[in-house]
Amino acid sequence: MSGTGEVALETRALSVRFGGLKAVDRVSIAVPRGGITSIIGPNGAGKSTLFNLVSGAIRPNSGEVLIDGASVTGLSAPRLRARGLARSFQITNLFSAATVYENLRLAAQILEPPGHGFLPARRSRRAEAKAESLLVRFGLPHKAGALAGHLSHGEQRRLEIAVALASEPRLLLLDEPTQGMSHGDTEEAKALVHSLGEELTVLLIEHDIDLVMDLSHHVIVLHQGAKLAEGSPAAVRANAEVQAAYLGGH
Repeated sequence: MSGTGEVALETRALSVRFGGLKAVDRVSIAVPRGGITSIIGPNGAGKSTLFNLVSGAIRPNSGEVLIDGASVTGLSAPRLRARGLARSFQITNLFSAATVYENLRLAAQILEPPGHGFLPARRSRRAEAKAESLLVRFGLPHKAGALAGHLSHGEQRRLEIAVALASEPRLLLLDEPTQGMSHGDTEEAKALVHSLGEELTVLLIEHDIDLVMDLSHHVIVLHQGAKLAEGSPAAVRANAEVQAAYLGGH
């Protein structure tokens, strides 16, 4: 499913400063509903900071974040999950001392009615079913009882995406999902992200330009905290300013 023309996520003049540094400077973006929108730019461009603003990890100094046209500016990450937003992180963010299954079931607990949070885990039927289905989808049923910290790097990255999906989001933010992966794991991750773009809205940060250009329906370029350009992959690749600031020899 590619974008429908409706906007799933929007930022309006979003800004945050850390001391004297403008980490994100009046960034306005509109992410179409459905398909894959990628954010690219050199290190320090503000990509992960923008993700942190959108996902509730930090609060903006000014500007607005909207999901489905409604302002969610400053809402906490749990409240944003309830609005249908989930994210993965650049650095794997799992309970390493818990099993693969436990990581998934805990993440899926949000699907249970509020009063079920105090019931024994065996009573969390919907969370259990979601965890088991994700184990199968992500090729991890044989690892269900393994500690997350004992998985390979590629398996951990896959599990983290599965954990993000456990809350059944409509909008998924993926922060460099292929970072540190082998070629084989990268190809598997690419196929996975492509399949996710057929089901929900994906906002992707990724340094692999060839992967971005192959996967994306829409590309946004950040540079020094500000939006430099946006458009189709072909238009962004041909943009002279983007070539000078980032793409270089790509």
